[in-house]
Amino acid sequence: MEPLVDRLAAARIGATFNQYAGSELRRERLRAYLASRAGAGTILVGEAAGYRGARVSGIPFTSERQLTGRGPAEASATVVHRALGELGLEEEVLLWNVVPTHPGTEGSNRRPTREEVEASRPFLAELARGRRVVAVGRLAAAVLEAPYLRHPSHGGATRFEEGLRAAFATIPPRRGASRAAFS
Repeated sequence: MEPLVDRLAAARIGATFNQYAGSELRRERLRAYLASRAGAGTILVGEAAGYRGARVSGIPFTSERQLTGRGPAEASATVVHRALGELGLEEEVLLWNVVPTHPGTEGSNRRPTREEVEASRPFLAELARGRRVVAVGRLAAAVLEAPYLRHPSHGGATRFEEGLRAAFATIPPRRGASRAAFS
């Protein structure tokens, strides 16, 4: 995964903020995360890196507070990790985004442009290869032509959790590495 992280850090994806370009910590976290999920059979794909999630932590659907106990928390990240943990699947699922860099500002998110989605496709294709793909949110579902789960933001937590349970009802849980390795 080293080459992917290096390519991602060097990428210019439209007007997005590339949180990996200037941060060895975020690159190392992403390398460790991707290595720990190398055998994951499923990839759960959201829209884009959030301003309180991957923009700060470097790991999709994960806030700095989840990694270190400090810094900003992100509601969607909390819901996603809690639901996967309850199902015993957290270590079996690779979390990613259609656009792995952050569209928006330091304090807000925006929907990625078509150009940003297209520029991000090679990263997504590389990580999705050989995995079951599940889309979180309508943009991801449209881009991936994959089963859709309601995004947990803006009141969608319950429907997201229900959809996740239904999508993974036939996958047996397996325990693995701890998130502590990424802090």
